[in-house]
Amino acid sequence: MPKIDIAAVPARKGSGYPPPFDVPCASRTRKRLGDAGGLSDYGVNLMTLPPGGWSSQRHWHSHEDELVYLLEGELTLVEDDGEAILRAGDCAAFPKGTGNGHHMINRSSVTAVYLEVGTRNPLDMTTCSDIDMMSSNADGRFVHKDGTPYSK
Repeated sequence: MPKIDIAAVPARKGSGYPPPFDVPCASRTRKRLGDAGGLSDYGVNLMTLPPGGWSSQRHWHSHEDELVYLLEGELTLVEDDGEAILRAGDCAAFPKGTGNGHHMINRSSVTAVYLEVGTRNPLDMTTCSDIDMMSSNADGRFVHKDGTPYSK
């Protein structure tokens, strides 16, 4: 049946970033709705971000388009050109290959809920804008920008 039982989809808390880069994202939760529905060409995640939390490290994708749609709350979108407030009903799109790093921070006093949608290109390289880190979809490992792996 195509209907997804959202309550039954496991919520994953935190991120896969190596320390100390995982700390700002430690409180976020993700429910992989696309995976639960068997989608393979793009992912859809139901995200929650409590006050003070970051959606991710600021990043951009080489081969993946990304879109977020805010369902509840308020988030501050941070990009190369500055900041913008997103409120329930707002969305933002991030075309692949722009080099414009983005992430969202919850500077409000309530938990934000949003959908995160992105393509799943095996050639994608995620590059972090503010720190020495990148990750390839091919293996999912986090490495320094010179290719040296992060130690565990």
